[in-house]
Amino acid sequence: MPDRATILTAAVTGNLTRPDQNPNLPVTPAQIATAALEAASAGAAIVHLHVRDPETARGSMRIDLYRDVVDRIRARNTDVILNLTTGEGGRFVPTDDDPQKAAPGSTLCVPEKRVAHIEALRPEICTLDFNTMWSGQASVINAPRNLEIMARRIYASGVRPEIEIFDSGDLHLVKYFLKKDILVEPLLVQIVLGVRFGAVADPQTMAYLVGQLPPGSQWAAFGIGRMAFPMLAQAFLLGGHVRIGMEDTVQIAPGELCRDNAQLVEKAVSIVESLGGKIATPLEARKILGATDGPR
Repeated sequence: MPDRATILTAAVTGNLTRPDQNPNLPVTPAQIATAALEAASAGAAIVHLHVRDPETARGSMRIDLYRDVVDRIRARNTDVILNLTTGEGGRFVPTDDDPQKAAPGSTLCVPEKRVAHIEALRPEICTLDFNTMWSGQASVINAPRNLEIMARRIYASGVRPEIEIFDSGDLHLVKYFLKKDILVEPLLVQIVLGVRFGAVADPQTMAYLVGQLPPGSQWAAFGIGRMAFPMLAQAFLLGGHVRIGMEDTVQIAPGELCRDNAQLVEKAVSIVESLGGKIATPLEARKILGATDGPR
């Protein structure tokens, strides 16, 4: 059990969760910002943000949508820590009759485009995915060259990368980047468990990955779907920080859809506190992470 406050991140929409899975999923900038603000009021110190095309509800990379969300949040809350994704732009769907050609649904693009909104908006944190893996009908591709370009531009913007680990091989690549002085210690790491064909969502896998982290790393872990709350409890018990949100699960209990992200956060806070923990405020989270004293 950690002897310091536990940081709770709310991942409010993601890019793969669909409105038909839960009609309460936030899609428009106004809805995403409201979800983030409500999650912060419920106890989240960090809000992890994707944006979606308001017409199709699919993930988007449009800077104007990110700016709209960020401005709406900052107009009402200057304390919560903003964590923007750079995960969009890494998916490749091969065409059946010519696998070298991209099929509909491919988003793979140059690394500069994937961090353009980070350079423009300069949040406190942004994600940096180290996985190359199969995901649904798409291959997620994060080439080392592209990751290096993204990492250097993120650091140059004064933003701290949150390293996303989906399996043990991702962690080997992280350590290689440390040796090459591409990443800066101490690391901030998020361990993703339960994605199909990625690391399994169970205590043994989480413990193994945590044991392989570079010394001094700040880390969190989360599970997908039905493993979201069990892995949240496991992350706390192993001494890590936690994450929940409609990016990760659409249910508050088996067979029961959540009404919103705030309800998920409230349950997460209850779990941590019932296990003897304390949820970090945004100010406490900034001190733990060594972040800036306030928003940019």
